[in-house]
Amino acid sequence: MKYTISVLIFAIFGFFSAQKEPIPEGFVYVDEIIPDLEVELRYYSTHNFVGDTIAGYHANRLILTLETAEALKMVQEDLENENLCLKVYDGYRPQQAVNHFVHWARELNDTINKQEFYPEVKKGNLFKEGYIASKSGHSRGSTVDLTIIDAETLEPLDMGSPYDFFGVQSWVSYQNISAKQKENRLRLQRVMQKHGFRSYSKEWWHFTLRNEPFPDTYFNFSIN
Repeated sequence: MKYTISVLIFAIFGFFSAQKEPIPEGFVYVDEIIPDLEVELRYYSTHNFVGDTIAGYHANRLILTLETAEALKMVQEDLENENLCLKVYDGYRPQQAVNHFVHWARELNDTINKQEFYPEVKKGNLFKEGYIASKSGHSRGSTVDLTIIDAETLEPLDMGSPYDFFGVQSWVSYQNISAKQKENRLRLQRVMQKHGFRSYSKEWWHFTLRNEPFPDTYFNFSIN
């Protein structure tokens, strides 16, 4: 009898502990708005500048504010007319993930992925040069990192530098790239701006919804 009760208690505890925390009102899982959106949350993987899964990322599931997801859906629909679509690398980012970046940046000997992501920047200068900060607009839920991909092959268009590359090569205005790469960047800028997003001059992939619903709030719920 004691064994049966113990098993029952364990089962009940396991059921409730496995339940996801509800996301705050005003946020959505984007696959419920755009079912065919390609998502590769880099901070859920080890393929990022840290080289490890980042705190708060427990699933490859994109979360954004409802307004941002709806605007992104219109971008996707526009691109589909050209046999293109979006691929998203990051959206809502918990404050705990930002704290992880800050802690990592202070460990100057941890440079496992330096050659791929910041070959020309000294790790000790990441704060000074603005690549790492204690707050991120991503934590407000209306910022996305993304690119355009071919709708049939799912291959990303060549933007002239990889996602999350720390360097002038990633600046929107960078000129030392091919005409095709410039054209691809311009296509991305135009379609995002058309649907209410503003860009960030030093990262061709980074966009924030104009009139975002939580302009002063930095959230810290996990991605599950």
